[in-house]
Amino acid sequence: MISVPRVLLVGLAAIFSAFHVVLGLYAIELPDSVGPVLVAMALYGAATALSLTPSSEVRMPIGLAATNLGVTAMSLVLVFTQLDPQDENGYATWIIGAIGTLMTITVVRQRPWFAWAGIGLMLVAVLVWSRDPLELPALGAIGGPVWVGVAQATTLAIVRSSRDARLFVQAEQRAAEWQAQEEAEFYERRVRLAQMNRQVAPMLRQIVTSDGRLDEAARAECLYLEAAMRDEIRGRRLLDDRVRREVLAARRRGVEITLLDDGGIDDLDRDQHARVTAVIAQQIGETTADRVVVRTAQHDADVAVTIVGLRDPASDSVDDAEADDREAQLELWLEVPRSTMPE
Repeated sequence: MISVPRVLLVGLAAIFSAFHVVLGLYAIELPDSVGPVLVAMALYGAATALSLTPSSEVRMPIGLAATNLGVTAMSLVLVFTQLDPQDENGYATWIIGAIGTLMTITVVRQRPWFAWAGIGLMLVAVLVWSRDPLELPALGAIGGPVWVGVAQATTLAIVRSSRDARLFVQAEQRAAEWQAQEEAEFYERRVRLAQMNRQVAPMLRQIVTSDGRLDEAARAECLYLEAAMRDEIRGRRLLDDRVRREVLAARRRGVEITLLDDGGIDDLDRDQHARVTAVIAQQIGETTADRVVVRTAQHDADVAVTIVGLRDPASDSVDDAEADDREAQLELWLEVPRSTMPE
């Protein structure tokens, strides 16, 4: 939809452009032949109408700008060949102001080179026709360049203001995104610190009260807490309360758990995330592997998380040297899809 100010501007330009044709019709008896003048009016009216036709782009198509330049040259020839520079022509020289108006529209539509070329053609045509440079002000030939110059300066100022406004909006958006990210990271750090404080504080108090002398069970519990803190840093969205419980229980059974969140599930909504973490918790709770690695996939992959379970070579059937040379056996390989498959 065209905005009201643009409609008003186009309407004023159309009225001002038609005023030159009215002046030409008012003095239509002065030219030697009426036909060429009427053709010039028709060409000028068509070019002006095309130039003022609403378009999705402000910048005038190059073909239309070239057409305006051609209409300028033809109209000047058609009108001036029917006038005698020695006579008092009055409004019969309407084409001079008309070309100034058409070129002003052209420069506003961001085709300044064509506009100034048209002004140059008009000045050259007036000089050739009148043979007296001092007649330029009297014929109104100075107004065209002035209007085109003012229009170009105004257009450049508006374009720069629009560009600066866009840059300001982009900067404001980036600042808002940065602030939101900082607030989210601050909240995330605060939540995780509070969570770690709840988990670690009892053990820290036990260390202080025992003066650092811990039994084997307490030492093992410290290692579990250290691994849990590492999970909070590296596991991120792979964790929820159920996953934390199952990971701790698995470690107490002797399973080595590694959680790696590379950001591949950051875009999952709450339901999808809950479904993925439920599968992780179930697999870790049921695993009989010695080592389990849970890792997120890429953002553009159909898989959200990959779960791998490995069983170390049995040490009771072979000696330690042979066990070190043998590769771990794959016991679990599961890819959790990013979304549920439609039925």
